[in-house]
Formats: sequence, C-alpha cells, structure tokens
Amino acid sequence: MMQGSSIFPAVGLALALSLSACGDGSSTGGTGKRLAAPSETQPLIVATRNAATAYVFDRDGKASGPEYDLVTAFAAARGLKVEWKVMDTTAAVLQALEKGKAHLAAAGLSRTEARDSRFLVGGSYREVQEELVCQRGQVRAKGLDDLPVGTRIRVGTGTSYADSLRDREGEATPPFSLETTDTMGTERLLAEVAKAGDFCTVADSTIVAMNRRIFPNLDVVLDIGAPRRLLWYVASGHASLAEQSAQWMQGDGGQQAIAAMGNRYYDYISEFDFVDLRALNRKMESELPAYKPLFLEAAERTELAPDLLAAQAYQESHWDPTARSPTGVRGIMMLTQNTAKSLGVDDRLDPEQAIDGGARYLADQRARLPDTIPEPDRSFLALAAYNVGRAHLLDARTLARELGRDPDSWADMREVLPLLSEPDYYKNLKYGYARGHEPVQYVQRIRNYRDVIANDF
Repeated sequence: MMQGSSIFPAVGLALALSLSACGDGSSTGGTGKRLAAPSETQPLIVATRNAATAYVFDRDGKASGPEYDLVTAFAAARGLKVEWKVMDTTAAVLQALEKGKAHLAAAGLSRTEARDSRFLVGGSYREVQEELVCQRGQVRAKGLDDLPVGTRIRVGTGTSYADSLRDREGEATPPFSLETTDTMGTERLLAEVAKAGDFCTVADSTIVAMNRRIFPNLDVVLDIGAPRRLLWYVASGHASLAEQSAQWMQGDGGQQAIAAMGNRYYDYISEFDFVDLRALNRKMESELPAYKPLFLEAAERTELAPDLLAAQAYQESHWDPTARSPTGVRGIMMLTQNTAKSLGVDDRLDPEQAIDGGARYLADQRARLPDTIPEPDRSFLALAAYNVGRAHLLDARTLARELGRDPDSWADMREVLPLLSEPDYYKNLKYGYARGHEPVQYVQRIRNYRDVIANDF
C-alpha cells in the first residue's frame, strides 16, 4: 500500500543512535530474501501499528497518525516513497522487521534493552511513562509489590510492558499474575479493562491519555519504572538508514515535524477530568441521539463536520437547549441576541433553529479567513473567532505578524491570543483588551470532546 505525504504534529526531543550490525546495503532477516536499501527506485518499507498513536485513517479517509506524519516528513526530506505495512500488534510489527519485510518500524515503540539487541536504533522523538491501568475503583496500590494478591495484568505479547513486568517478576514473588495475548493490541485491552474490570493492563501515557477520554472509568493506578523514549527501530543491515533518521530528528526539519506532530495529536489533550468526561459519555447516550440529525443536516448545509458541530455545542451548553449565561447568550449554541437576529434565528431555544444558526455563523467565520490557511488550523481559528469575536481574532493575527509568528498557524496563535489580556500588547491594538486565554481553552476542549464524540458520527 503506497501513501503520499502529509505533515503535521509532534513534540521535540532527543535521539539515540546505536549501530550494532554493520553493513549498509540490504538485510536478509529470517527469510533469506534481501531487502534493498531505500532509494529512488526502492521505497522505504515501514511496519506500523493500526492505532491512534501510530497510523490511522482520519475522518476524510486519509492516512494520518503521529508515526505516519513523522515518517512522511522524513521520507519527503530524503526524496523517498513510502510503502506501509500496517499490523494489529506490536509483536507483528517487530516480527516483520526481524524477518526483513520492512526497513523501519514506526509504531509508538519505546526503547528497551531486548529490542536494542535485535535491531538498530533510529531517531527518538518523545518521552512516555508506562502506566498500570485498571477499572476505576477496583485497585489501589503504591507500587507493583503493593497490589492486591491475585491481581491479573494482561498485556500484548512482545510489548515493552511485558518486559517491564517480567523484570519485576524476577526480583521477588509478585502479588500479580502476568498474562500475555497475541490477539489484542493495547487499545483493545484498555477497552476490555473499561468494560469488564476483571484484569488490569499497562500502556504508555500517550495511549492512556487518548483512551481515557473515550473510557472515563479507566484509572491510572501507578507508574511502572522510569520514563522511556519513543523511537524508530531499523532492521539489521541498514545502519545508514538508522543514522539518517536519527540525524534528521535532531535537525531543524525533524524538530519542526516533531513539534507539528505533538501539536496535532497530543499537546491539546488537557489534564484528565473524570467527572466531565463521564458526564459527556452519559449525555452521548441520553441527549445526543435527539440532536444528532440536526447536526448532520447543519453540517451538510455548511460543509462543516457534524462531530465538530456536536463538540462545539457540548462546549457551549452541554447540549442543553435552554442554557443561559449571565451575559444573556442562550440556547444549545449559546447565541447572542444580535447574532441570532442577524442569522434569522427567531427562537434561540429551538434546537433546530439554534444549531442551524450556530453552524452558519461558524461557517461564516471560517469563510472570512484566507483560503490559504490549511486545515485543521482554519477551523480552529474560526472556532476562536466564534468565541472571542472576529475583531479580536484579527487583532491577534496582526500581533502575531508583529511578533514574527505565523497568523495562519494555530500552534502560533494559541501562544499569541493570551497576550490580548496584557496591557503592553492590547493598548496598541485596534479593538483593545480581550480575555485571550478563553478561545485557547475553548478550542482545546472542543478538540477533546470531538475525539470522544467522533465514533458516534
């Protein structure tokens, strides 16, 4: 399966380079077949995992994900085409690399001694913490040795989690029993923990943060071991590729790609709020079905995504059609009286009118932004304008230019908007003071809610 390129987010950091097996031309793996080094005629073959922290298809049916974006940026910098081999489990990814079926494994893999002995170490891009996760209220402990006797911990075969727990098994007789599975990936195990609660599992902090928004009854019981680095592993015999990937991640191009990847997939995830997300999940069952057709109809008319509109409405009113603020904004989309009048909305408390009006207003904010602003930044800026007002957004864009920041980049604008509340900045702006932190939090929470709601659309 061949994919093109598309660059977005990450979070920058270091790299680790280990060149154990020599040779640069090809690898034979365990199959006897020679895999030629990546070149103009030989695509870079990448083994990855089908998961939100690695490789997925987005709402538009396009390949995306943290690893997809990083690999695509690296390949573009090297003039290489990419061929993806998408697996369900970590064990399958590592097996493909070991058997010479891929040049590189990019699957949210953390660095371990066992893996270092089998593969070459490529670029390193993020730090994570392994966390023990159980169903909320089921287990309390200060450490692995403090777990209730008989606690079952199930992890995927070939994962770093299995290695970490086996290391602890060797120290003393632990109170837990370790189970491994070849058929379930980490995300599936987390879902099973949330559903049944008869066992716990271990996952990286990035994976846990994403999945707790969907399963708010997951509970992080404790950290396991020291933080680990996420990195790419490279097949034996491709030392040049390992070195190139490591050098690229340390360079300007790699650091920009890593920062962009973090911005798109991780950095907006706020501190976990169990009460808020539990309430959202409940309302998705009790309230959302009644309004879902209205979001779908409004989305079709405005060419906005229905899950985005639903997430925005939840941020505005928690899907309460009678909501009212102290300043007089009303309804499920919290429209001001003047805005409602300009949109032809006669009754802000009528969900059908309010959702249609709110969607048209957001679409208008988006349409008035330059066509050159790419998604998702354009939608984020439109949401900010919906919240703080177009005039203040224009002020912030002007200020961004003065500060040498990119007014078309949400990553830059979320740093500039809060300055609208500081006298040294707002006194020189056309529209003056604004609570600039609010639109930043507004967009962040909508992104969080949208990730949870998306599966319902």
